[in-house]
Amino acid sequence: MRQVVLDTETTGLDPKQGHRIIEVAAIELNGRKVSERTFHRYLNPEREIDEGAAAVHGLTLDRLQDEPKFAEIAPALLEFIAGAELIIHNAPFDIGFLNAELALAGLPSLTNPVIDTLKVAKELHPGKKNNLDALCDRYQIDNSHRTLHGALLDTELLAEVYLGMTRGQESLLGDERSEEDGVQFTAAGEAIRLNVRVLPASAEELALHSAQLADIEKASKGACIWKKLEEQPSS
Repeated sequence: MRQVVLDTETTGLDPKQGHRIIEVAAIELNGRKVSERTFHRYLNPEREIDEGAAAVHGLTLDRLQDEPKFAEIAPALLEFIAGAELIIHNAPFDIGFLNAELALAGLPSLTNPVIDTLKVAKELHPGKKNNLDALCDRYQIDNSHRTLHGALLDTELLAEVYLGMTRGQESLLGDERSEEDGVQFTAAGEAIRLNVRVLPASAEELALHSAQLADIEKASKGACIWKKLEEQPSS
């Protein structure tokens, strides 16, 4: 079955309290490889964003004012995930928000089969931290560029985490392995090397990142942790 890794960012924690999706991203897996097919949209939530949520993803209502509303992008999203098994970290959260948005748009709830990678991780690593950052560290996936949460970045990282958790002889980049390059993993007692491509941020992306930090700094009245860390002199 076709698989799609999916993630959302929201205005808060509970759709029953009127919170909305502000970013949705999905990446297709094809034969245990990440395909070039992706879906990514920012959304106008038509409501304020909780301060705690903004501190996590850095998105503001001003930034999203000119983005489409969920109902406008829903047909394209449903077409992208049609017939696919969804791979989601903490799936009840994202599915709950997606179904709430679909209901507001007058559309039926999702019926896709779902793999909850948080549940899988808890079964594989009981008693340990199993958030996305912890799993990236455990499976030696470079997430140093993840200074804020973002749906598209998180789907890219989650795809690598999922393939790492479920790996047999396959790897994210196919069957070719280098003895000199790549990152070493251990799965079922077997050492496997994975050559992971790391893309540096563009000048435009760095500028957007700085603008988001400035927004958080203003909203938190000077309490932005990420901005303070970036301003510290390197050792």
